Amino acid sequence: MRFPRRAVTGCLLAGAAIAVAACGSSSSSSSSGSSGASGSKTIDIYSSLPLQGASTAQTDPMVNGMKLALSQAGGKAGQWTVNYQSLDDSTAAAGKWDPSQCAANARKVASDPKAVYYMGEFNSGCSEVSIPILNQAGVPQVSPANTYVGLTTNLPGSAPGEPQKYYPTGTRTYLRIVPIDSIQAAADLIAMKNAGCTKVAVANDKEAYGQGLATLLGLQKGFYGVTISSNTGIDPTAPNFRSYAATVKSQGADCFFFAGIVSNGAVQIAKDVHAAIPTAKVFGGDGVCTDTFTSQAKGGVPTSLYPLTQCTVATQDLPAYPGGKDFLAAYKAKYGVSNPDPYAIYGYEVMQLGLQTIASLGANGNSKSDVLKALFAIKDRKSVLGTYGFDKNGDTTLKSYGLYKVGSNGEPVFFKSVTPTKTVSAP
Repeated sequence: MRFPRRAVTGCLLAGAAIAVAACGSSSSSSSSGSSGASGSKTIDIYSSLPLQGASTAQTDPMVNGMKLALSQAGGKAGQWTVNYQSLDDSTAAAGKWDPSQCAANARKVASDPKAVYYMGEFNSGCSEVSIPILNQAGVPQVSPANTYVGLTTNLPGSAPGEPQKYYPTGTRTYLRIVPIDSIQAAADLIAMKNAGCTKVAVANDKEAYGQGLATLLGLQKGFYGVTISSNTGIDPTAPNFRSYAATVKSQGADCFFFAGIVSNGAVQIAKDVHAAIPTAKVFGGDGVCTDTFTSQAKGGVPTSLYPLTQCTVATQDLPAYPGGKDFLAAYKAKYGVSNPDPYAIYGYEVMQLGLQTIASLGANGNSKSDVLKALFAIKDRKSVLGTYGFDKNGDTTLKSYGLYKVGSNGEPVFFKSVTPTKTVSAP
């Protein structure tokens, strides 16, 4: 699902070839190789991400990565001029993604006859809303962040009726470039085992991603010799979690795992567990592997938790990626940031994937069905992330997660790559 280092604020232009039509708190911005040209050789590409709230530390750099890829391509996908629109699936009131806004974005794109590619969502719960709408319109959708297994499979950890209920036409229209949560949960269990955890208390935020990840930790714990003492769904709006922390202490837990996103009580529950058990190690998935969780200066956990905290995210050491150093140099040249949030490279790749797939189709690049078929046919794409393809479910063949610790400045710091050897299989 997610991760950051340093949010890039303000309204940034992705180069002279790209004109940003709207920024700030508005729900949409538009970029084009011809500043919004609408000729017959123009196609529409969209992204839908939460652009308000804690997730912006990840999504702002992700959008910048998308704009960088489009700028490098001259605002075109082969013979097609690209009109790119960045949509906001969050609301100021919620401070995070909102189901009604997710639906509104999907309906907007579904009704656009020139739409051929949709990059989103960031949150798995939002994709539960948008996938069926886009599926009925045949719009190819690729997520740069979703990890919940039920969006594409019926693996343990999914809910009844999944994933079929998301595809009313019977044809798959959704893919993702990050490994699913069965792999992430296994990586988390390996990290906790290596850290010496004897009893782990798990809390989840009751969203699709958090609940699913927590379930998979329980289902796979035996593979890696980790004892989970409890898995508790919390109320993200609770003012504190002191009672929960006292319960965790009584269970004899020496490690705590939060499965969910930052804006759903992650910081407060980590603080309360830390106050009750000062030596307990704290772990989390990609939903909290961001400086809005790890940095006290940015509203995150206290400095006393820095040496005790670890988290996972699909992104690994950026300079070690096949195209990582070139990407970092280009990103710094355009935005003045040398160490962007790792999700920036996923924004870059999801845009490149779309542009290059469309370009490969020549005169058929404006055909949604042809774009969709071409995406599912990819088996050995040489990308900035390495070589990958998609399986029949639309899941990436990439299998590794990055394990991060927290630096003295509160920023997540890459520690090592983790590639699990065993995960749950379909029933």
